[in-house]
Amino acid sequence: MHMFESAIVRSSELTQDGAELLPVLPALAPLLPGGGLRRGSAVSVGGDTGLLLALAAGAVADGAWAAAVGLPELGLSAAAGYGIDLRRLLLADHPGGHWPEVVSALAGAVGLILLRPGGPVAPQLAARLTAVLRRGGCALLVAGPWPGAVLRVSVRTGRWFGLGEGHGQLLGRQVEVAAEGRGTATRTRTARLWLPDETGAARPIEAYEAVLPVEPGVPAAAAGAASAVGAAGLAVV
Repeated sequence: MHMFESAIVRSSELTQDGAELLPVLPALAPLLPGGGLRRGSAVSVGGDTGLLLALAAGAVADGAWAAAVGLPELGLSAAAGYGIDLRRLLLADHPGGHWPEVVSALAGAVGLILLRPGGPVAPQLAARLTAVLRRGGCALLVAGPWPGAVLRVSVRTGRWFGLGEGHGQLLGRQVEVAAEGRGTATRTRTARLWLPDETGAARPIEAYEAVLPVEPGVPAAAAGAASAVGAAGLAVV
């Protein structure tokens, strides 16, 4: 059993409208309606690779297969740190202009797809792919905007710490995450998290822990690289 499997939130099997949910890590459950990812729907994840991986970790730990499409910079060490079993992660790093076909093919084979589209997505294409996701019972996490997304989740502010004056070791990052969307998600929900903590995992900031001043989040590429460094516990000199 994976070390993170016992720590996931096992969401109720169905939402009020009958949709199935994929479980998520406890730190992220309060941000999502029903406490999980809705199968057959798309969630827009704003500019942070660590958040993208953390959102996927609970479903994979629960036994679901996942696929990453158009994300060649994805840090596998960081993914493992958040709890993703790499044996259940398929990679399609460079789909080019064929990414919609790749997503369509995978939607019936895996429970969750992480996607960075190859450019702006037309509403008609998003609607067609959402229908494919719904038929396959697959959830989609999109790195960036997605027309018709049921939820938009993003890191508002964040700060890495553990470095001295140009040297030391990255020990973790404190962030504020916000989620907003449609229907039951119209009310913006926020949470203060370690993303990641000193072990490379995502968890809430406990009441007894010092809350550091936050700074504007770093760009997605830098966040992904920093997540990989933080998960590996590498010294910076």
